[in-house]
This record gives sequence, C-alpha cells and structure tokens, in this order.
Amino acid sequence: LGKAYTYLRMALVIEDAEFQHILRILNTNVDGRERVAIALTKIKGIGRRFSNLICKKANIDLAKRAGELNEDEIETLKAIIASPRQFNIPDWFLNSQKDRKNGKWSQVVSNNLDTKLRDDLERMKKVRLHRGLRHYWGIKVRGQHTKTTGRGVVRPT
Repeated sequence: LGKAYTYLRMALVIEDAEFQHILRILNTNVDGRERVAIALTKIKGIGRRFSNLICKKANIDLAKRAGELNEDEIETLKAIIASPRQFNIPDWFLNSQKDRKNGKWSQVVSNNLDTKLRDDLERMKKVRLHRGLRHYWGIKVRGQHTKTTGRGVVRPT
C-alpha cells in the first residue's frame, strides 16, 4: 500500500530529415507528431471514422506519424477529401447529404463548413422555418425544455 509507482513515458524521437512537425492541410495546421488518423481530425469537418477511412483508401499505414507523410500521400489525402464518392466512400458517410441548392452529396470541410452552416441558418430564417425562428430568437432549437433552463443567455438586441 505504501509503494509509490512511477510511470515512464517514452518520448517520441524521430531523426528523419524529411519529418515535418507542423503540416498545412486544407488551411489547417496539423501536428506532425500525432498519428495520421488522429492528426486529420484537427481539420474541421473530419472526424475519427472519416479520417480512418480516408487513410485506408489512400493506403497509408495507420501507425505512421503525420510528419512522416510525403507530398504524394498528402495530395492523395486531399484528393480523397475533395471527392470522396470517386473513391467508393458510401453516401451515408458524408456530412453534406443531398445539398438543397445543387442536389450533390459531398464532404464539406474547413472554411466551407462554416459557410455552409451559416447559409443554411440564413435560409431557415428567410423561409421562416420554426427552427430558423428559434435560432433568430436565441432560444433552444432542438426540443429541449425552456421553462426553467437557459435563462442566463443574453440575447442580442
């Protein structure tokens, strides 16, 4: 009971000349010391399952660090993210399903995700949908109770 345990963590030591500590992928700084699948989740719009899937489609070893990727592998990842349907990624996996304007299925990432969400909210407000009105009023949107909770939020005037 009186023993003190010490846990040792191994430091990541990489002595490769081509290793990049910070990568720039889709306008996002990605930590090169993390594994590829985890590092890709730092890009907005890419989750753990999608990053895992695109690494498998690009034939990239999941144990590899992001800083060890060469330019060809990075370009392959970007191509898969830009057009996932061409690489046989199923439609149900994508985060923008059947867009209202053009009817296309796609994976929206980075700055485009913010733009799409803002446009969708503006459309809901313009059409006067119940959900859009609740966004406009600054109250709960998804069916939560509002009788006693959410009173501390200051609404814009």
